[in-house]
Amino acid sequence: MALTVPCMKPVMTFQRQLQGFLWKSFFCISTVDIAKVKPPKKIRRKKQNMKAFDESMSWEDRLADAVTPLWRLSYDEQLHIKQQNQENILKQFSSQLSHLILAQQSPVVNDTSGFSVLPIMPSPVRDCYRNKSTFSVNKGVDGNPKTVGFYVGTGRDRNIICVNGDHLLNMPEKHKQVARCYQEFIRLSPLDSCLLFHKGGHWREVTVRTNAKGHTMVIVYFHPQTLVPEEIAIHKQALVDYFTKGPGAICELYSLFFQETSMTRCDHKESPYQLLYGQAHIHEELLSFKFRISPDAFFQINTAAAEVLFTVAREMCFPEGVADRVGGTLLDVCCGTGAIGITLSPAVEQVVGVELVPQAVEDARHNAALNGVLNCQFLAGKAEVILPRIVPQLSSSEEGSGGGGVAALVNPARAGLHYRVVRALRNQPDVRRLVYVSCKPDGEAMRNFIELCCPPDPQKKLTGEAFTPRVAVPIDMFPHTQHCELVLLFER
Repeated sequence: MALTVPCMKPVMTFQRQLQGFLWKSFFCISTVDIAKVKPPKKIRRKKQNMKAFDESMSWEDRLADAVTPLWRLSYDEQLHIKQQNQENILKQFSSQLSHLILAQQSPVVNDTSGFSVLPIMPSPVRDCYRNKSTFSVNKGVDGNPKTVGFYVGTGRDRNIICVNGDHLLNMPEKHKQVARCYQEFIRLSPLDSCLLFHKGGHWREVTVRTNAKGHTMVIVYFHPQTLVPEEIAIHKQALVDYFTKGPGAICELYSLFFQETSMTRCDHKESPYQLLYGQAHIHEELLSFKFRISPDAFFQINTAAAEVLFTVAREMCFPEGVADRVGGTLLDVCCGTGAIGITLSPAVEQVVGVELVPQAVEDARHNAALNGVLNCQFLAGKAEVILPRIVPQLSSSEEGSGGGGVAALVNPARAGLHYRVVRALRNQPDVRRLVYVSCKPDGEAMRNFIELCCPPDPQKKLTGEAFTPRVAVPIDMFPHTQHCELVLLFER
């Protein structure tokens, strides 16, 4: 298997890059000879040793290095590093797959030569791009346990210091303003901050969500400990008064939510988000579509870069072009609140979204109705249960209408797809094209890639025809950090 890596060059429009690859196959630049590559070693994450801080650095620089480790570099240098990282990850994938094919001596595998990595797509916005930030509460540099910011150090080493994030390049000023005001509020409060659940305290982290119109949603997390509801109500009212009538009114909140829970993380069903002030939702526009955002709804952190991501995904799913022909079915697996499916809906005959979380499905249906999109349906349940039932029906419908076939798009969390979902996609012969959007391709997603493309394996119940990796496009969703999204096209 050869991995073709185009040299870095000025970024053209992604349509020219991607369509050029898909239709003209002109990428014939230097390739990696996988036959000469040694079997890959397991990558072990280095343990962060934070026991001894560099005393010559300010706390602000230490935090910036932890949260935005590339902040000292020019943006072109950042892109170069990310491009190299993604190429190395995909070389590892290519090597693992090649050695697996050789080990099994399987002739029933598609030709995998010419797998290409296109140049990284830059983010249209490089500073202050985050539309969601969560600030922690802990001891600050001065020892004050009611400091709001981000951590330097680790719990394991017992050297956590909470540092104010006012200087971070990826945070918008509105988020920083809310954090400063929340810190002032909890320092005025008679209740302690909650650093360790078993040691008491109440005030926990705060999440800030904003949209392009400047609307600000704030979610305050609170540990009730032994307080009764009447006591908690007093502090909730104090919080509302501070942000609506007191010094915090400068934040001009659109929504203020409160969640009381004794768990580290929980959803709305386990512990409802209580609307203390304002509107229940904010809305954001993306590729001319409008989306409702609730306190726990997933939405891409960088809205401008998300438009680039969704456009690339559309071109990969339907390379014939949106303007020329509309047809086919998009199977949107792990659809969340429906953002990708809805934005791609003009290019297809129908969109079928599958999502495990019922609340997300409700949001997706609302978003489709909000935009007047009639060719989307969203199903709640396990993908591994739903897919075998609906894909044959979709395929029969396509054959009868002369449509453009079934394409699948998956956009899982960092943990990747459940192996049963991979098995369901692999074993459905009518899915001929699959686009995988990964925020961590060197993690569990790598296992997904291998299982989609490896020779048939009856022991793992991977009996369907193997997919072939065709092209990968890195997209910089997170400037100043080492992370980016990777969009891969698989075909068979």
